[in-house]
Amino acid sequence: MEFLNSADFWIGLAKIVWINIILSGDNAVVIALAARSLPPTQQKQAIMFGSGAAVVLRIVLTIVAAKLLELSFLQVVGGCLLLWIGYQLLTGEEDSEGESKGHGSMFAAIRTILIADLVMSLDNVIAVAATAQGNMVLLILGLAISIPLVIFGSTLMIKLMERFPVIITLGAALIGWVGGETIVNDNLLHGYTMAHPWLHYAAAAAGATLVVAVGKWMQTRQSHASA
Repeated sequence: MEFLNSADFWIGLAKIVWINIILSGDNAVVIALAARSLPPTQQKQAIMFGSGAAVVLRIVLTIVAAKLLELSFLQVVGGCLLLWIGYQLLTGEEDSEGESKGHGSMFAAIRTILIADLVMSLDNVIAVAATAQGNMVLLILGLAISIPLVIFGSTLMIKLMERFPVIITLGAALIGWVGGETIVNDNLLHGYTMAHPWLHYAAAAAGATLVVAVGKWMQTRQSHASA
């Protein structure tokens, strides 16, 4: 426990917590979108379990992230997964009424949170791993402290979504944006993207536009079909 008396340990811990505050905004949006259709009690459970499990996954991912990012097509697949998740969350395919919002829906929300967080964290964990410098105690403590920050952010986002529904569309667009970014950041496309910096923003904008356009089109079809 001598490390607790080290200034470097506390400075490193503060850095990791601060990095997670900065990088957890998009994760809070995903969690809020996935849990918004559940009853209030299940919302809290989905947020807590989803956030906690996501942090555990992030710790594991941090250990192997550098190797994972060297694999071609991994981020292409991950980006496509994010586009699909953004579409699903926008069209509200998790929604159901009354008692049918049971454990199946809650576990589906947790599954969505985990998949999205896993993909969205591929790049982010590099910064955390670099700050931890191989200190697993520092890494685990820093990420664990970030759990209540993500939970608070997700709870706040759900309340805002109830009051301002446009945030749901903006949240889905954000997931699409990250999905587009993730695809062009793949190791396979790295050289081409470096030679054409504009492609990074073009792909991100295309991802956001695709998710919102297809999602809104499907919403319109669903409303016409139920009319």
